Amino acid sequence: MSTKNASAAPKLPVVLAAGAIGNILEWFDFAVYGYFAVFIGKTFFPPSDPTAQVIGAFGIFAIGYLARPLGGVLIGHIGDRHGRKYAMTVSVGAMAIPTFLMGILPGYEVIGIAAPLLLILLRTVQGLSLGGEYTTSMIFMVEHAPPHRRSFAGAVAVSGGIIGILAGSGTGALLAATMSNEALAAWGWRLPFLSGLAIGLMGLFLRRHLPDGQRNTEPTAPLMQTLRNYPWQVLNIALLCLVNAVGFQLIFVYLVSWLQLIDKIPPVTALEINTTSMVVLLVTIYIAGALADRLGNLPVMAVSAFGIVLLAVPLFHVFTWGQPGLILVGQMAFAILLGLYIGAQPGLIVLHSPKAVRCTALAVGYNITLGTVGGLSPLMASWLITRLNDAVAPGYLVSGMTIISFIALWPIYRKERGRLKSP
Repeated sequence: MSTKNASAAPKLPVVLAAGAIGNILEWFDFAVYGYFAVFIGKTFFPPSDPTAQVIGAFGIFAIGYLARPLGGVLIGHIGDRHGRKYAMTVSVGAMAIPTFLMGILPGYEVIGIAAPLLLILLRTVQGLSLGGEYTTSMIFMVEHAPPHRRSFAGAVAVSGGIIGILAGSGTGALLAATMSNEALAAWGWRLPFLSGLAIGLMGLFLRRHLPDGQRNTEPTAPLMQTLRNYPWQVLNIALLCLVNAVGFQLIFVYLVSWLQLIDKIPPVTALEINTTSMVVLLVTIYIAGALADRLGNLPVMAVSAFGIVLLAVPLFHVFTWGQPGLILVGQMAFAILLGLYIGAQPGLIVLHSPKAVRCTALAVGYNITLGTVGGLSPLMASWLITRLNDAVAPGYLVSGMTIISFIALWPIYRKERGRLKSP
């Protein structure tokens, strides 16, 4: 029987591809939406006020983030109660179908006020999906990888989001370079959303024969079990994710605008620097996963966090010099430091979370931080710049939040040290 089960078990490449494709689709969609927000606003909102159109488009974009915590609880419940495979099937479908429907949704001129209302509904469903897909797929990939490849599997899970963002930005740039502005505004922006259905079907195909894995058979709901029995573990996960939330948002999202505002860097140059640095981030994430399998997750994350605390403010000083070459070097340095932490993190937080409610605990801890602190990071950074009259203030924010995550590594260190000392 063991031979049969071993032969029936999915190969590691299949596990990695099936797990990562959902994150690729979700972040591809979010990147494309941000890239074409102006056209989306013109399509789905009244034409009388162009500013209101953009504000409305980005307001609906934010709804996707606000729905993440609720989606994490919902998909996490499904993953703990009915198995990881079922939860991942639900989440990828909940992203693919609304993505496709956005591509064919009639605009304001056709159906009036129903257009923005339906867009809100579709983005809400996508946000619910995003809240559970990342953590559930991460858990599945780590649990089903060989013990000596678990950290690398976790790194592949988190890399799916980076690949999706790069693919979305690249698709948007390609369409903008090959189509007229009139064609993009009329129908060209819809093409990437229509392709979401194909990616979703590929995800369903890859996931159809995956094992279900761990199930929770307790009568109490997983969320209640989590909050009652494991509140400190959830808090610890949330604190460990501060580096992801603040670091990524400020260095790879907010910095593009910061460079244009502070250094007067042209938008095209800022985006080229950012894209190059994100490729470095992606490669570093894979390296971090491989290193964590050899050296341990804690050492890799601790060295990374220590480096971020020391260098965040000096690197922002480098950014203020306004020289594109030095800015690129500085952002790539950030990419290496953040990539080491982000790549080693999934294997750590999965294996140190309570197994019976693992999907729920990770989804709640991760999404609380990403949906609140992460979403507010650009606003906090802008406020600090104004309050302190200091352009490098975002560096203080990155460094301060990383100190908290560094301290949050201590309980896990004590737990691992106690395990090693026990007979």
